[in-house]
Amino acid sequence: MDNNEWVTLNIGGKYFTTSKKTLTMTEPQSMLARMFSDDNNLFCPSSRDKNGAYLIDRSPKYFEPILNYLRCGQLLYDKHINPEGILAEARFFGIESIVPMLESILNDTRESRDQAPLSRRDVVDTLIRSSTSETLRFQGVNLAGADLSKLDLRSINFKYANMQRCNLTGANLSWCCLERADLSHAILDNAQLLGVRGLRAIMEGASMKNCNFKDPAGIRTNLEGVNLKGACLEDSDMGSVNLRIANCKNANLKNCDLRAAVLAGADLENCDLSGSDLHEANLRGANLKDAAFELMLTPLHMSQTIR
Repeated sequence: MDNNEWVTLNIGGKYFTTSKKTLTMTEPQSMLARMFSDDNNLFCPSSRDKNGAYLIDRSPKYFEPILNYLRCGQLLYDKHINPEGILAEARFFGIESIVPMLESILNDTRESRDQAPLSRRDVVDTLIRSSTSETLRFQGVNLAGADLSKLDLRSINFKYANMQRCNLTGANLSWCCLERADLSHAILDNAQLLGVRGLRAIMEGASMKNCNFKDPAGIRTNLEGVNLKGACLEDSDMGSVNLRIANCKNANLKNCDLRAAVLAGADLENCDLSGSDLHEANLRGANLKDAAFELMLTPLHMSQTIR
């Protein structure tokens, strides 16, 4: 079997098509790699279905994040998927490099679940005791529903934190780490978000009107893979923001400055972008179904914008 040959897997009734290279190169000692290596063909003809796909009796829901990890080296999964299920599949297939990541996520989740939510007073007391916010770690803590409005929270590590329904109105979150933090239905109106690192953060239904993401020093805000489904970012300055493969379905992005923003592969279905400046924005591969635009651009600029 050629390394670039494509194969189709039937995982619990769902089809996945990928290359042999994907299955064998990242984890060469894994069960999948051994299955498709040239000298270890473990499948007999009866292990294929009527369409020629290789049959593996496992859960497709938990297999998909594993396959994506083999493809791109990042652990990406929907918030509704239990990481315990992914961990079980990783162990079954022998994808050892992903196991420590999943165990860390599960430990952080359990600790956050067991903690009572921190209050505004708890956060303020911690800020007062600390000489600099750059050393503060609120990683995985439970801040659900906390009133953190107008606080200076610059450079704090909020990775994996539960910040659902937080009031962050007017707060300064510049240069914070919000990677995989849950800010669903939080209020961040008029917040400063310069240089934020928010890879795969959950901001579904959040109110983020008139936010400032644009760092004068040129540090790009990274919201790659963020969930902004149904969020409102109207009138926000989002110049050069990285929103690659973000879920912006049904989001309100009216009158936003999105100049030079990266929206490649983003889901912009039913997204309202009317009045927004998309000059030099990268929309390659974005889902623009039923998106609303009012592009005040020349034909030349239009060709540069949607590319």
